[in-house]
Amino acid sequence: MLYQTHSPFARKVLVFALECGLGARIEVVHHETSPTNRNEAVFAANPLGKVPVLILPDGMTLYDSMVICDYLDRLHSGRKLIPHKAPKRWHALRLHALAQGMCDAGVLYRWETNRRPQELRYPPLADGQKAKLIEAFDHLETALDPKTPVTIGHIALATGLDWIAFRELIDFKTGRPTLSKWYEDFCARDSMVKTRFSGQTHD
Repeated sequence: MLYQTHSPFARKVLVFALECGLGARIEVVHHETSPTNRNEAVFAANPLGKVPVLILPDGMTLYDSMVICDYLDRLHSGRKLIPHKAPKRWHALRLHALAQGMCDAGVLYRWETNRRPQELRYPPLADGQKAKLIEAFDHLETALDPKTPVTIGHIALATGLDWIAFRELIDFKTGRPTLSKWYEDFCARDSMVKTRFSGQTHD
């Protein structure tokens, strides 16, 4: 699998694989990618030039992260992390969509507050993305059920929140005890400990 040690989307797949007991079957190869720094090896596997990319034994490549997780969930005989039946399926996929949207907003917020040259930044866009994140955090504080068995949604949420913390974007813990405890507990899982974020983006 083509991977990046500071991508929440790539880490989601690796945590998912470990939670499914499939970690030993995946060879992880780190690749630096950025919209401003073309990686030819990644583009050869994914025309969008993004990781993660799972290369199957027959040479077929799978992307994006949700597609790869769906593939992996069909390879193991344990409890499925992407439930098949409603309403559990819709709860899992909805939480996944929220977590994915948080990461997307976080990426845009980081561009407007850190990565883009100062003279090219647009503060109203940064404010708009920050507002989305705060709304999501507040929603999760009341909607997240810590007792629900782990699904793709929880994995996406944990890796997304940990990326926000890793990048020091916005505080989601203060004033949100339920979300904060859930996050700390999930980060203690073996799958998260083994896949901690590291490194910086190379533009």
